Amino acid sequence: MQRYLIVIEPTPTGFSAFSPDVAGCVATGATETDTEANMREALAFHLDRLREEGASVPEPGARATYVEVAG
Repeated sequence: MQRYLIVIEPTPTGFSAFSPDVAGCVATGATETDTEANMREALAFHLDRLREEGASVPEPGARATYVEVAG
């Protein structure tokens, strides 16, 4: 089991998500929960396709943190 960072962002119609470690893999949803579930499915599908095509599967490595700046 691998753990990939995903970023979920609000959109005018719901939410979208991407993984910095897996280029081209995105998902959308009406809620954050839907988007997370859709992204989990999208990642599984995307990584399976890479394996089927004999391509290398990217290792998870991205991390996230917050920084404070004067506003």
